[in-house]
Amino acid sequence: MKAFAGAAILMLVITRGDVWAQQVPLTLDQAVQQALNNYPAVRSSLEQVLAAAAGIRMARTSYLPRADFLGQANRATHNNVFGMLLSQPIISPISGPVLGTNSLNSVWGSAVGVLVSWEPFDFGLRRANIEAAQSSRERASAQASITRLQVGAAAADAFLTILAAQQTVTAAKAAVERARVLNEAVEALAKNELRPGADASRTRAELAVAETQLIRSEEAVDVSRAALSQLLGVPPQTISIQPGPLLQLPEEREISSLSAANHPIAVAENRVIEEVKSREKVLGRSYFPRFNLQGTAYARGTGAHPDGTTELGANGLGPNIENWGVGMTVTFPSFDFASIRARKEIELHLERAETARYDQVLQDLNGQLEKARVRLAAAHRVARNTPVQLEAAQASEQQAKARYRAGLGNIVEVAEAQRILTQAEIDDALAKLDIWRALLGIATAAGDLQPFLQQVLR
Repeated sequence: MKAFAGAAILMLVITRGDVWAQQVPLTLDQAVQQALNNYPAVRSSLEQVLAAAAGIRMARTSYLPRADFLGQANRATHNNVFGMLLSQPIISPISGPVLGTNSLNSVWGSAVGVLVSWEPFDFGLRRANIEAAQSSRERASAQASITRLQVGAAAADAFLTILAAQQTVTAAKAAVERARVLNEAVEALAKNELRPGADASRTRAELAVAETQLIRSEEAVDVSRAALSQLLGVPPQTISIQPGPLLQLPEEREISSLSAANHPIAVAENRVIEEVKSREKVLGRSYFPRFNLQGTAYARGTGAHPDGTTELGANGLGPNIENWGVGMTVTFPSFDFASIRARKEIELHLERAETARYDQVLQDLNGQLEKARVRLAAAHRVARNTPVQLEAAQASEQQAKARYRAGLGNIVEVAEAQRILTQAEIDDALAKLDIWRALLGIATAAGDLQPFLQQVLR
């Protein structure tokens, strides 16, 4: 019995916890921040920035000296021949004099050594490679800003869509209630043969239409909540929103001149151009001699002697002849000039293509800004007109019902008046949200959501 009581209490706590989780309301700025924290695309873009930053650190390692170590032991024959052998990876070279023997007897051989090389100067090639890596990081950072803008704008738009759907549900419920009251009154009149049965059929049809509209409105709320939950990474049923000032008219303020060049998309495209230019600079520093200061020390051991005799046992497994040396190696890929010139030509055309794309991006962003301004102006005009529309619709509905009760009108006029009233209520409820949505559109077109979010917080 105690176990049953404990389980019941645990289930109650879990259920209450779920209810509390569902009742915690999210403000718009909280929804945006949660989407930025949880959406995988944002994390992916940030990891790409970190990968590009690691690429800079890797490029800087080219300034460090290089040290290669070798250790080797082998058992092999010691026959040697006179003559040149072109470089290849198959036949292993043998050092020592030509003995004129051809024996399959084998001896032990060993070698240990280290080669340290360092490039004291490079005509700016390493610096150019570091700048190219920095350009890649800046481009990745700009792409991350685009992703953050897109995710934040999508979360804010989904939030506004949920709020708009909820306002539509409120209006639809009021329409259902009006249709139900009218239907009950007309059916009572029809039963008493004070109105024709056709009027009762019409009011039942209007009630069914209103209920269908309510169902579709509730479906829109669920779909909008699912869209926001996809961005937040939480179950849809746990999402509850807090309207804040979004159901009120925002302050009308002048939209200052906005520069499309500051939009993350434009910045990212500019970073692409800089990345192409940095690759051109690398190619411009590639056709120079390469100087390597080198130092080596090594020791070798062998069980064979120059006179052809060999030693038995493990002789040769331990190195016993030492050498060292220092020097400078100069390499110059003289025949790479044609390929480098072709690669520079490729990068030049890519730079011109990206410059043209940058101009197109600026043109498109300026067009989006202008369209957003037009939508905002129209939304303000609509918001000033919907209260007049709502007041007139309410008066018309009251007059239509009064005419019907007095026998001066028909049920069609009442049904039409109620539909007009429902639409007016929806238009009036959404007019304020449309202004906020237009402000969000301007912020998105400008590439910065912060002014919009700060206005919501006020």
